[in-house]
Amino acid sequence: MTKAKLCFIGAGFHASTNIYPSVIEAGAEIKAISTRSMERSKAALQRFGSSGTPYDDYKEMLKQEKCDGVVVVAQPEDHPALVLDCIRAGKNVYVDKPLGMNEREAKEISDAAREAGVKVMVGFMKRYAPCYIKLKELIEEGNLGNVRSFQARFAVDSTPFCKDEEQFMKLAAIHIVDLVRHLFGEVVHVTGFRNNHGEYISNSISLKFENGTVGSLYFTGMTAWSRESENLLVTFDNGFAFADEVNALTIHESQTFDDLPWKSLKENDRVFTPAASPMSGAYRDLYLRGFVGEMAHFIECCTSDKELLSSGSDNVKTMKLCDQILSSLM
Repeated sequence: MTKAKLCFIGAGFHASTNIYPSVIEAGAEIKAISTRSMERSKAALQRFGSSGTPYDDYKEMLKQEKCDGVVVVAQPEDHPALVLDCIRAGKNVYVDKPLGMNEREAKEISDAAREAGVKVMVGFMKRYAPCYIKLKELIEEGNLGNVRSFQARFAVDSTPFCKDEEQFMKLAAIHIVDLVRHLFGEVVHVTGFRNNHGEYISNSISLKFENGTVGSLYFTGMTAWSRESENLLVTFDNGFAFADEVNALTIHESQTFDDLPWKSLKENDRVFTPAASPMSGAYRDLYLRGFVGEMAHFIECCTSDKELLSSGSDNVKTMKLCDQILSSLM
């Protein structure tokens, strides 16, 4: 079976730590890399065992290379121009979030991709994390009834890369904003409160969705949370599910008993967790966080007629919701 061939723009810390290893694990070939430095491009190719071609001009790479898709992992403010150039070159594109800093910019790129007939995928890796894939399946199966409510928490030290509330929302918390859209649908009402101090961010947000689901988001970005933390509690008609730190999903189904359940060990939950092994190395984290899954999905969509799950057009709705949340905060 022929490997998919991908070209790359960018080879920074995130790209080198998460994206390149995930692409290789997903079975693609690194055909070319472009950075601002020929030496850096050569070093990145060597690091990941590729005999591909280095470039210091991505436009020249787009002109010279035939590939199944281009992976763009650069600075957020550079993403729109880079992706538009890839689209004009007729290339399918994967780009790390955010794609555009608002709804208008996101729509411009989505429209350009549609007119050019190419695919644009935005890197919302949580959609592809096994924990959230299983939670999505649980929601769609309906065995616990309808979703009624949820609580989501996302806490991180965002101060090194987010200097204000908008950057925090669109560079960090955006992953959870996109995830709740993916799980529960579109939002019809937003309210929220803030208690910020410079780059220290604290947000409490309430959402109501078209299907009636209600939920709350707790976002905080400050040095108190030097360890990144996230979890999501979902209440159904007949049970609940708790996704904890992308490592475990606990499912509780409503139960009835002939006798009072506290008299003995009656209740039970299903708990799904990954195996732990020294042999897993860093790949365990790349799988559990969704990086390998999202790159495998991009590769599959580039080489088939399959529709993208986190497409450029879907990204427009996520950017719109981010702006709605920011406008609602008091």
